[in-house]
Amino acid sequence: MHRIFSGIRRFQENIFPKHRKDFEKLASGQSPETLLITCSDSRIVPEMLTQSSPGELFVYRNAGNIIPSYRPDDASGTLATIEYAVSVVGVKNLIVCGHSDCGAMKAVLHPESVKALPLVARWLGQAEAARRIVEQNHADTPPHERLTMLIHENIVAQLESVRTHPSVAAAIAAGKLQLSGLYYDIGTGRVSRYTPKSGHFSPLATDAQPGAARLRIIRRKAA
Repeated sequence: MHRIFSGIRRFQENIFPKHRKDFEKLASGQSPETLLITCSDSRIVPEMLTQSSPGELFVYRNAGNIIPSYRPDDASGTLATIEYAVSVVGVKNLIVCGHSDCGAMKAVLHPESVKALPLVARWLGQAEAARRIVEQNHADTPPHERLTMLIHENIVAQLESVRTHPSVAAAIAAGKLQLSGLYYDIGTGRVSRYTPKSGHFSPLATDAQPGAARLRIIRRKAA
């Protein structure tokens, strides 16, 4: 806790004064254009990754960046946050961001590892469709590659799931909301974006090295 409290003091004494006017404006309301749904993993820092300032991102995090399909009787924080961000805040972009070495996706591949964690196991069960796609199509691939494929498949699955939310469906139909899927490689800093038309995750950076991964999403092969 000492480190946390020391950080707060440095913020109050050094950071806040330099940005006082910006924070004073934010004190009366917010108008971020992007809802970023990502994993709870401590290695993911959305504002650092996107180089965003306070007030620019509406962030929601959970284990595995999972978005349950809409159910009217489900008052979960995930569904409520999405509804609020889209219908009240009026975000124009909704991004699902997965990442390399995801512990949640490791547990999806190896459910025995969370047998003693019933709530975690139940939550991760919502990624079962992505797991089956990978297991049935890539059973012979090395474990690390299979994990990356699962992380990619899970991002696409969550983009499909969020479309079941009435607020999201209505905003998309009205041309007011755009969906995007991103994959962040922690060790290299590279970010890839999912392109529905091609079914690939392709590097965002224009200077991406030749041979950078372009993993095709299995469910899109017939498209």
